[in-house]
Order: sequence, then C-alpha cells, then structure tokens
Amino acid sequence: MITEHALLPVIPGREEQFEAAFRQARPIIASMPGFMSLSLSRSIESPGTYLLLVEWEKLEDHTLGFRGSPEYQQWRTLLHRFYEPFPTVEHFERVSLPNH
Repeated sequence: MITEHALLPVIPGREEQFEAAFRQARPIIASMPGFMSLSLSRSIESPGTYLLLVEWEKLEDHTLGFRGSPEYQQWRTLLHRFYEPFPTVEHFERVSLPNH
C-alpha cells in the first residue's frame, strides 16, 4: 500500500468553494482502479491549507493509472484552480517497526 500525501494551499477566501468542488471530485478518484481510501483535513493553524491523504494499492495506480486517465482531467478542472502555489505531492510506504 502507498499513501499519497499533498498539502493543498487554497487561495484565501476560496475555502468553501474548494470544499464544494472537492465533494464533487471525490467520486472521480474513488472510482479509479487501485484506490483504497481518502481523507481531507483542514489545518487549524493555517485554515487555507488542507492535507490530502490517499491510499493506493501501488504507486502506479496513482502515477500512471489516475494521472494518465481522462478522469484526472475532470479532477484537474474541478480542483486545480484553487491552489496557489501548486501543491507538492509525495508518496509514502509504511515502515514496519517492532512492537516494543
């Protein structure tokens, strides 16, 4: 499993519009092969910053599958106009640690 992590800097004053657009966009990403789960959180200290966490079965489900799909173009149309600057996206793998 891979976790996609993105801090989304939403243009000040557009937070409500962004959240409404995100509600429309969520089913797009949720329908993609390899999608497992998604959470969107809003920063308490910086209310214009959102944390997006998406779990994918494997990296390519996001980087090739979703980003290379026609559905991604719909996602972009709905959401990318709200970001300033454009977010950095990183991918994480879970680290196994002993239980002590």
